[in-house]
Amino acid sequence: MKGFEYYNPAKIVFGEDAEKNLTELLRQNKVASLLLVYSGNFIKDLGIYDVITQATSNLGIKLISNGEVVPNPSIDLVRKLVREGKEAKVDFVLAVGGGSSIDTAKAIALGIPYSGDVWDFFSKGVSPEEVLGIGVIATTASSGSETSNAAILSSGEWKKGFEDDRIIPKFAIMNPRYTLGLPRYQTFVGIADVLSHLLERYFSDEKNSDTTDYLIEGAIRALLVNADRLIEDPEDINARAEIQWLASVAHNNFLDAGRTADWASHRIEHELSAQYNITHGEGMAIVFTAWTRYIADVKPWRLALLASRVYGKDPYDYPEKTRALLLSDELEKFFRKLGLKTHLSELGIDDKDFEVMAQRATAGGTVGHYVPLDDQRFIEVLRLAL
Repeated sequence: MKGFEYYNPAKIVFGEDAEKNLTELLRQNKVASLLLVYSGNFIKDLGIYDVITQATSNLGIKLISNGEVVPNPSIDLVRKLVREGKEAKVDFVLAVGGGSSIDTAKAIALGIPYSGDVWDFFSKGVSPEEVLGIGVIATTASSGSETSNAAILSSGEWKKGFEDDRIIPKFAIMNPRYTLGLPRYQTFVGIADVLSHLLERYFSDEKNSDTTDYLIEGAIRALLVNADRLIEDPEDINARAEIQWLASVAHNNFLDAGRTADWASHRIEHELSAQYNITHGEGMAIVFTAWTRYIADVKPWRLALLASRVYGKDPYDYPEKTRALLLSDELEKFFRKLGLKTHLSELGIDDKDFEVMAQRATAGGTVGHYVPLDDQRFIEVLRLAL
């Protein structure tokens, strides 16, 4: 088991009427000028906008809002809101929605106190001297960004991430009822995203981290059970609550303890969504189906372990490589059950951009830790995804 540090100061307020705590949370964070970021009109339909305006009015907080966030959030909107935030002397950023809104808020919180271009944090790895406070009202169950130290942004050609503990939100309000109005597709790509975060952490070369192994395996089992419940009854509020909590558990870094996670599959998907603007959760379904098939032939032991412990593939009945391949089959069946595509060809994507994406992602090096992928291996995984 590797040594580790774990830090996550996010305050989570979870459950029915959790949003009623917003006024007190803003008071605790001494907010004077608030920038609200979200996407579309759903926050008004859900009554969240009224909750926010009432809280800011009661506390005398200046409120600026923007509802232009889109999936695979853009650096262009962030730059615009950084300028507006500086002019309005914004000292806190509140995101309502899912990962796109939250990552946009995190980038704005980096950019407002910074004298340079906010893209520097993502493209050059600049370390911030100051970060504004961030709050979240989560309305999806997917990215886990509401309690993570990471943000992902797109510049069009590039999709890049930034990690720093200072962009962990100060608080996350999570009312599972807000997820009831999500379209079926968005609900199920969110579940695929949650599973992808658990799988990335499970696929580690560390052989002695039993506690984290069993925690991840348990989380995967809970996700599979509650996904089935939602497929049967999309109104099952308890299943939605379990999955929303799992989204945070899967990505708040607690399950990194004692190991090095892989993350190659996310690097591959980031290239796909940057190149073709595909939905991240569905992209992860496609990539993990292909990646597990590829890795089964290269280093099968971790895949075989998961196949045995979660899917009941007995080592006495199946050799290691066979169990690894069976895991890939089980994952594809699950993604199909969610109604997601598992091959790039289903999205009309061919191999013409594979070399460009591989070179861009690896930059002469490798991605991933369980099996490091150079540009040629990167392409081989993509070809299996066709």
